[in-house]
Amino acid sequence: MLVHELIGRELEINSLQEALSSPRAELIALYGRRRVGKTFLVRSVYEQQIIFELTGLKDANLNDQLENFSDTLTGAFKLPIPLAQPSKWIQAFRQLIHLIEANQKEGKKVVFFDEFPWLDTPKSGFLQAFDHFWNSWASKQSNLIVVICGSAASWMIQHIVRNKGGLHNRLTRRIRLMPFNLYETAQLLKQQGMVLEHSQILELYMAMGGIPQYLIEVKPGESPAQTIDRLCFTNEGWLRHEFQDLYPALFDNAEKHLEVIRSLADKSSGMSRTEIIKACNMSTGGTLSKILDELSQSGFISEYIPYGKTQRDSIYKLTDEYSLFYLRFIENSKSMGSGTWLSKSAGPAFSTWSGYAFENICFKHVPQLKKVLGIAAVYTEHSIWRYQPKANEDSTGAQIDLLFDRNDRCINLIEIKFSQKKFTIDKKYAEELRNKRWVFMDKTNTKKSVFLTMLSTFGVTNNEHYLGTVQNQIQMSALFEPL
Repeated sequence: MLVHELIGRELEINSLQEALSSPRAELIALYGRRRVGKTFLVRSVYEQQIIFELTGLKDANLNDQLENFSDTLTGAFKLPIPLAQPSKWIQAFRQLIHLIEANQKEGKKVVFFDEFPWLDTPKSGFLQAFDHFWNSWASKQSNLIVVICGSAASWMIQHIVRNKGGLHNRLTRRIRLMPFNLYETAQLLKQQGMVLEHSQILELYMAMGGIPQYLIEVKPGESPAQTIDRLCFTNEGWLRHEFQDLYPALFDNAEKHLEVIRSLADKSSGMSRTEIIKACNMSTGGTLSKILDELSQSGFISEYIPYGKTQRDSIYKLTDEYSLFYLRFIENSKSMGSGTWLSKSAGPAFSTWSGYAFENICFKHVPQLKKVLGIAAVYTEHSIWRYQPKANEDSTGAQIDLLFDRNDRCINLIEIKFSQKKFTIDKKYAEELRNKRWVFMDKTNTKKSVFLTMLSTFGVTNNEHYLGTVQNQIQMSALFEPL
């Protein structure tokens, strides 16, 4: 597929293309969760330049990896006689060097190692051999680009990005590939021949997120409910079984990662580090820090520093849409087949989940929200805020879903509401909103102007309670704005 057929990825494409005109050798690390489109991106941009592409074998031993290397190398360079299989990685890289030097193709050449972490089997010496390959030879080849790619984001971060050995500071570019936003998701679905309303795209996104490999399973002519039924609530449904493989494929000893994910799934307001330690029965040592970092780097959880607090007060939330949907609705579901999702979406669990999922999605689209508010050029820090009164305190608590602390001496307190129709503010809710604003101003002692903003799916009814309480509103369509 040609580059112009790719959806989104403008920054990533630009970075990869810049490497083609670079006067130096390039070592590029590209990482992100599986099925996010890493391999597709590299192949699309470097379609004409790749001279060797090797994909690591999952759970294979050293001999199998080297046999795969030898066979792939023979095929890539169209050798008439198969290469002798090397017994060590250092020998394998010597073979690669010899064939690259004999290649007469002009311009930049690309060597692409996919699923790079799988090549590093125990006691194989792979990473040391690759280190030697880059530092002793490849880094001196001004016409060479080496791309290393892996779904195991934690391994890529630990062994490549933060490498303290021979690869320390050797990366020339690193690219973390994230899921599609709503605009990109809409573009992908349109490319597949589907014409859907924003609310329908949002429904799909809330269930499976912006993972391209999930989204291409959506079929023209199906409603979102039919798609969710087929993918999530049939025995052969792909997303019914994806969860069991997802975390073990990315993390060693994934049981603890899953404990954290399950704990966060039950707490829509998020959890502090101390609360996670207690819920998962963990020590206060470095184990939890490593797990939180790995889950965050892989895009499953997000860390938020509450307004007026420091990083030690961080709140962690499960923000992977598919994981949340799976744990709330798919796991242990006895309902199967057509009509399952429509039945579940009429139940009480839907209201809690939809509010949580929509709020997470809004957090991921802060640049779009700023654009619609007309403050895209204003430096802004976004966060959450909570106030819980002490037992002997004569005060009410308050929670702000999302706030924009702006450099133009203004603050937007954003109230997020998921609704399947236009939302109406009644007298009681108007009082709650005014109380939130008052408590925030009182407890933070802010001197900035504070505006209440409603962010909802289909907008807010323009009644007396809205006019007397809210300064502006944002609708779901804002989340689909291109940037």
